[in-house]
Amino acid sequence: MDRKYITLKNLIIDKEKCIGLKFFTDKVVQVMVDNLPDVQWSEKFRMNYILNTPANLELVFKTFRGVAWINCNHFYSKASFGREEEPVNIQQLQNREEVSGKRYCPGSYLRKLELKRYANSTIKTYVSCFETFINHYSDREIKDLNEEDIRLYLQKLIREDFSHSYINQAINAIKFYYEVVLEMPNRFYAIERPRPIEQLPKVLAKEEIMAIIEHTNNIKHRCIVSLLYSAGLRRIELLNLKLEDIDSKRMVIKVRSGKGNKDRFTILSEKLLGDLRKYYKEWRPTNFLFEGPGRKAYSPESVSSIVKNAAKKAKIKKRVTPHMLRHSFATHLLESGTDLRYIQVLLGHRSTKTTEIYTHVATNIFFKIKNPLD
Repeated sequence: MDRKYITLKNLIIDKEKCIGLKFFTDKVVQVMVDNLPDVQWSEKFRMNYILNTPANLELVFKTFRGVAWINCNHFYSKASFGREEEPVNIQQLQNREEVSGKRYCPGSYLRKLELKRYANSTIKTYVSCFETFINHYSDREIKDLNEEDIRLYLQKLIREDFSHSYINQAINAIKFYYEVVLEMPNRFYAIERPRPIEQLPKVLAKEEIMAIIEHTNNIKHRCIVSLLYSAGLRRIELLNLKLEDIDSKRMVIKVRSGKGNKDRFTILSEKLLGDLRKYYKEWRPTNFLFEGPGRKAYSPESVSSIVKNAAKKAKIKKRVTPHMLRHSFATHLLESGTDLRYIQVLLGHRSTKTTEIYTHVATNIFFKIKNPLD
């Protein structure tokens, strides 16, 4: 006997939260669905539905127990938006001086962001994108907006030539409200995302990296640039480093709460270790490895300025960013013959597919190819 399946979906119909019941045509299942209280058919969603109440949800499981398998993958949330970092002060957003005629994020939206402990950058982006969206429909109640309204708004962004990145952020911010705040996972599963642009990482030659390091202003700046490159760190990972994360006995660096809230270890350069010891004797940091005024963590903007200014002094005409040093670390390891799986671990990538992008910029394979012109 074939196994029967029913997939639960989150729907909003006539401003009410509903449970969608999607299944392949089956007479037995259809009869059982028809016997559910106040069940109705939606021509728009092409499925039956009942009101989303705890009692109705329990009844669905009870009715089909032993008869059909209930697929809840589209009904309960498993996704994790953003990543943990020092949380932003939500009160600053709540206490903003309001401008007449402008709509602001609902308190429930801000509270959920705070409870989820999202990164500063994620919170600011979500709030900005969602407020832009709800102000576009300033004459409508948020709860009345549907898939078509969202699709029209995204079309507007595309026509105004907003970047793929911004459009994706806007979709995430909108989905967060309906799927996380209103607890309706996969509410807008039919919303199309723009096709991603597959850009190759920008990489520097090793000689250029050395020149940047040589043109830093002091030992502190030298250590910052050297660490970004020699350990393949993201900027925020560098800023979160503490003194105890440098393990000179095992020659590794502990990276705390990297992307995806994952700790990992990466390699420590022997050459850099000497500079770090000189830096410690001169600057005497107490908590974070690199500290700004008041012994607080160094700012992201300061790190970017250090890299940019050193590159300018080294007469490198490319626009150099801290992340380019991480890309260069991975590419140079690959060119020197390091196994891709090891590079994946050092970078903290979940999948080798992410790391494989560096195979497209590694040039060692080109040296083995004889140019037809030659």
